[in-house]
Amino acid sequence: MSRFARRVFSVAGIYGLAVLAPQYFLAERIGRDAPPPLTHPEYFYGFIGIALAWQLCFLLIARDPVRLRPIMVPAILEKLAFGLPAVTLYALHQLSSTALAFGLIDLTLAVLFTIAYRRTPAGEAIAAVGRVR
Repeated sequence: MSRFARRVFSVAGIYGLAVLAPQYFLAERIGRDAPPPLTHPEYFYGFIGIALAWQLCFLLIARDPVRLRPIMVPAILEKLAFGLPAVTLYALHQLSSTALAFGLIDLTLAVLFTIAYRRTPAGEAIAAVGRVR
């Protein structure tokens, strides 16, 4: 149905898995390279786990964008939840340019998810077309 949505959500899911999964093994290095060291690892690992779960949602959406179109709305919000604070924190000189780059990637994905949502027909519209024929 929506080839664009399939591609966007597939790329987002694969990219997210590739970027996030290794972080499970980098907590100590992150604390060294970007002090201070992690003082609440449960927040760090919780964030990574939730973010990874979203990547699986993106891959599911890619398989059936029409049926899972309603889930695209929280997927857009998931991308904005990091992208917008990243830009704000960078503007306040509280975020590195490297972290900003990842925030901008999330904002780009939020825009692409929104386009995919708008281009993907609602399930009811598809059912109505099927009945007319």
